[in-house]
Amino acid sequence: MARILLIEDSPTDTAVLTQLLQRNGHEVFAAGSAEDGIETAKRERPDLVMMDVVLPGMNGFQATRALSRDAQTKEIPVLIVSTKGMETDRAWGMRQGARDYIVKPPREEDLIARIKELLGN
Repeated sequence: MARILLIEDSPTDTAVLTQLLQRNGHEVFAAGSAEDGIETAKRERPDLVMMDVVLPGMNGFQATRALSRDAQTKEIPVLIVSTKGMETDRAWGMRQGARDYIVKPPREEDLIARIKELLGN
């Protein structure tokens, strides 16, 4: 079981992804904005961050960059989960420090496999 921080502003997506992760044995923390997510990551030290891109205020790319450059959080892998499915979006997300990028809505088995890979399971 991993401790996963979900940074997502859509209540529907938050509920769906939280249920999916919990069904697969993970503990989930949720934040509705990038700023709240960064603070939660520093406080809770999750095993993984799942990051939306389109967020109010700071976007997910900016938040990924902030997490990957901060000494307190740079070791936490970030998995971007976004509706932005262009290859340029994926490439930009990876350049900001994300370890993986998956397009919404993810298939459950694909998402769980990516999470296991990122966590080294």
